[in-house]
Amino acid sequence: MARAMLEYTKTILKKVSFDANLFCREVQKALQRLLPYEIEELKVFIQTMCLQNPELNQCLIYLKP
Repeated sequence: MARAMLEYTKTILKKVSFDANLFCREVQKALQRLLPYEIEELKVFIQTMCLQNPELNQCLIYLKP
């Protein structure tokens, strides 16, 4: 079940990547509902998305410890 939530979160983030504000809001929600090891995997995914879409870089502040 938890793995499904991570995959769902990735799908949502891909769909909202056109808007940096919406993307940041979804990142914040994801950080509240995912498990710590899933958050680490999500960080890698988000960093990859930021390479492809530089305006999403503002959301990296939520991933700092």
